[in-house]
Amino acid sequence: MARAMTPRRGDGPDEPTFTERARRQQLIDATIDLISTRGYPATSLSAIAERAGLSKAAVLYHFSSKDNLTRAALEQVIEQFRAYVTERLARAAGPREAIVAYVRAMIGYQQANRRQVRVITEMLLDDGGGTRLKSPGSHDTHGRWQRLAELLTEGQKAGVLREFHSPTVALAIGGAIDGVIAHWLAHPELDLDAAAAELEEFTLHAIERRS
Repeated sequence: MARAMTPRRGDGPDEPTFTERARRQQLIDATIDLISTRGYPATSLSAIAERAGLSKAAVLYHFSSKDNLTRAALEQVIEQFRAYVTERLARAAGPREAIVAYVRAMIGYQQANRRQVRVITEMLLDDGGGTRLKSPGSHDTHGRWQRLAELLTEGQKAGVLREFHSPTVALAIGGAIDGVIAHWLAHPELDLDAAAAELEEFTLHAIERRS
């Protein structure tokens, strides 16, 4: 008689089974859908369970709280965003090209992943207590502009960029990208490809050596 099949586990005895991983991903996907359409405060565990076709008890079994689940959703989105940008930076031929690739990738990912952008803006602009932007600047988490500052410094060391304070310029460029994306989210008719081209020119004018 064939042996009864049991759920396969991952790399170790404490790792979740493949079925558990699939359930967790199902819940994360439902959370992304709801946050992107209803907003973070209105996304309840009950709503997530209903969207995923599971019981609220099942949601709590996998994540134990709304905070844990929404944090997992945000972390997944951020990691996908980071991987997208990193892949495109790896193709750049030099420091100047890497900065252009960074600007283009920041716009490109968000253009192709509108739902995920909503999750980022909803989650990073909420302090956990329902107060929006309680601490100015606190939304700049996950080292979002640190990599750009590093690229700018590398360009200076290579002699292709003028001298400036890299963290400040990185924040300025990042703020410009944020501003364009915020406008696009509210006004989707904006030509984001044209805006990306303008941001590229804006960035290069700000950082390149002046004759």
